[in-house]
Amino acid sequence: MNDLDLNTLLGAEDDEGQTRRRTRGSGKRGNGRRRRRRRNRGRFIAPLLAFVVLAGIIGGGGYYGYLWLSDALVPDDYTGQGSGEVVIEIKDGQSASEVAEELERQGVVKSARAFTNAIANAGKSASLQPGSYKLRKQMSAAFAVTMLVPENRLLARVTIPEGRRLSDTLTLLAKATGKPVKEFTAAAKDAGDLDLPSYAKGKLEGYAFPATYDFQPKTTPAQMLAMMVNRFKQTAKNVDLEGGAKDLGYTPHEIIIIASIVQAEAGRAEDMPKIARVVYNRLGHKPPMPLSMDSTVMYALGKYRTYATHAELQTKSRYNTYKYEGLPPGPIANPGDHAIEAALNPAKGPWLYFVATDPKSQVTKFATTDAERAALVAECVGNGGCGG
Repeated sequence: MNDLDLNTLLGAEDDEGQTRRRTRGSGKRGNGRRRRRRRNRGRFIAPLLAFVVLAGIIGGGGYYGYLWLSDALVPDDYTGQGSGEVVIEIKDGQSASEVAEELERQGVVKSARAFTNAIANAGKSASLQPGSYKLRKQMSAAFAVTMLVPENRLLARVTIPEGRRLSDTLTLLAKATGKPVKEFTAAAKDAGDLDLPSYAKGKLEGYAFPATYDFQPKTTPAQMLAMMVNRFKQTAKNVDLEGGAKDLGYTPHEIIIIASIVQAEAGRAEDMPKIARVVYNRLGHKPPMPLSMDSTVMYALGKYRTYATHAELQTKSRYNTYKYEGLPPGPIANPGDHAIEAALNPAKGPWLYFVATDPKSQVTKFATTDAERAALVAECVGNGGCGG
């Protein structure tokens, strides 16, 4: 467009055109007013056109800028619940961002930022618990957050019954966790890693506390046994084992030996305090009286019965309490709360004997004289027990 065309568009006029119009319209006011209106329109249209052009440029740039900014602020994320399987371990002390990076590395979420945003929106950034979790590949970050909760941790739950010998306890642990029993056996012998109490004399028998445990997949046999020892120490503190032993005139280790015998001999928890009293009465008897506990003989022989035969009573093991007076060298099982409390708080009474007279009901009866004991044994035999 040349200067003339632009001037025409904007309502501008050259001097010559103005002279001609003034000559033709001389003296006519109407024509003058029309000319002024055209000039005013020209002055308005030019800035308006410039504004429209500028707004278009800014608007177009703003739109593409918005798209770029949105892409930068909204991180890549998968949709849905994913597929396949992957085990993620959250270590103690790991932050949500560190977990997010591991999830991205393992292909669970598409981006670490998607996960940190999702967990922050859920208000759970500080609630991640250590442990192993089973997740899926290519999950949405929000769904991954819902899966990383304590109840979804992979755990091996093991219940160790009261009164189990250490050898049986190790077998149960191996079966429940899928780890070789030889690893548990080796860990049990290396007492230095188990943080046993000093009075345990470096032996685990009696101190692998019976309870229900939840173990992580990567927990080692030594760590499992150490957890059981720690559980024992908590119980010992709760019942004041050391103080109670001192009051009774025994060491804590001797109390655990007594508790293990009580645990092995009792059929019911309510009989434990009386059985403990029988043990103490025999230990303090004048003249000296052997404990004569079949359970200690069975332990020495690696057998499981409530009575020992005449031939079995000839074993020379120090655990043969028919042959040797006093307590055996160590615990014969891992006692629970009730047995330890019974050993610390024996019932009051003169009993020297007890017999489980009914193997089915596991009722135990108590006697003071040999004649009373003989009657109880006869009752036991009549009920199909005591070797009868």
